Amino acid sequence: MLASAQTNDSVQTVAAIRYAVIGDSYSCGEGASLAESWPALLTRHLSTNGLAVSLVSNPAKTGWTSQQALDDELPVWKAAKPDFATLQIGVNDWVQGVDAGTFRQHLILLMDAMLKALPDTNRLLVVNIPDFSVTPTGAMYGDGRNISDGLAGFNKIIKEEASKRNLKVVDVFPLSQKMHDDHSLIARDGLHPSAREYALWETVVYPVAHELLSKPAR
Repeated sequence: MLASAQTNDSVQTVAAIRYAVIGDSYSCGEGASLAESWPALLTRHLSTNGLAVSLVSNPAKTGWTSQQALDDELPVWKAAKPDFATLQIGVNDWVQGVDAGTFRQHLILLMDAMLKALPDTNRLLVVNIPDFSVTPTGAMYGDGRNISDGLAGFNKIIKEEASKRNLKVVDVFPLSQKMHDDHSLIARDGLHPSAREYALWETVVYPVAHELLSKPAR
């Protein structure tokens, strides 16, 4: 995909930034539609604000863990040859009882593999896990555990590993908690975000992504 950039004496053809996603239900827009997912919204927002971006791959699947991201998403992601990527994973690890140490190891493998494949290591943006405990059916997936505290613990791991690699983390945890008081932000399944909630997430992802992509690629 190409875009034209006007200069004083010519029109230059600029290749669009190739954007690819690794994630789970929150990245593929479960509860809304793929077109209403925050990665799709982000792509359109960036493209209408001076950055030619093309979403070339989003293999995120509802219910997938970090292990499935490594086994099934990463090869698809690599094949797309992205210039820019987002990573949002971990909620299903916690739901399915994956221990913190194992999650950390999987996250390390994912981050390092993505950084190795990206032409510019500054162009991996991490989005953390939302708090689904505030949704009407969220408690069904806690197995008696404190959901908010458990997810906050996994988000701490995400922040730590991202910090080690100088990666930006967008925190959607506080925004997700707004679903407690505003059910228009919750999908009909009573668990996932609605299109309105995904749009709120995009508003906090966008400025960080725009800043990263506005810098010359290294």
